[in-house]
Amino acid sequence: MAYIGRSPQYGAYEKQSLTADSSTTTFTLNYTVGSSSSIFVSVAGVPQEPEVAYNIANGGNQIVFTAAPTTGDTIFVIFLGVALDVATLGSNAVTGLTDLTTGLQGADELLIYDNSAGANKKVNLDNLIVGQTELATTAADDDVLLIYDTSATEIKKIQKSNIATTLTYTKGTFTGDGSTTTITINSGRTVDDVLVFVNGICLVPTDDYTISGTTLTFATAPASSAEITVRYLPV
Repeated sequence: MAYIGRSPQYGAYEKQSLTADSSTTTFTLNYTVGSSSSIFVSVAGVPQEPEVAYNIANGGNQIVFTAAPTTGDTIFVIFLGVALDVATLGSNAVTGLTDLTTGLQGADELLIYDNSAGANKKVNLDNLIVGQTELATTAADDDVLLIYDTSATEIKKIQKSNIATTLTYTKGTFTGDGSTTTITINSGRTVDDVLVFVNGICLVPTDDYTISGTTLTFATAPASSAEITVRYLPV
């Protein structure tokens, strides 16, 4: 037969027959359906009304009749549409990954899940952090920063107070006697991490004193009753 315009397109609808026994109300469907209106159901030649004569159960895999069909009744189901399964991106869904060996660029794109849209989307690195303001004051000890933990290979947060230990300064005091040129100081020190004062005057390392182990040796013995202060810098 000839048609004016485009010829009609024909679709195929799957049919499933069910066997009644006057007691069974639940039957497994050959296809998963999205709703009770996605199938046409006939019992003994009488069309059945969705949500009244039957409902869909078990995620669309079963049909449940309100009343058990009678033995000998002819029952068939015509599938008007089936549910579309959309795969969920799992932990092993993406394989063959390679490490990014350079720093992220502003034009690089990352995959995120948009909760408001309920879908995966891509976002440029430039747009990942928006609305930020500059911290115009010194970070407080309880402020939190983001770091990359190379031992755990993941991003973590850390309080500013834990980034570095508090610097501690200590000192030792001595009294000159006009003849002694050596004093004993803390171990592990060099001329680069101590300050030496005699009567408030800061001495020049190496020129005015040297350090070997725990012994500090003056080039000239401090005068009698001179106040000697050794200030230990943090190391």
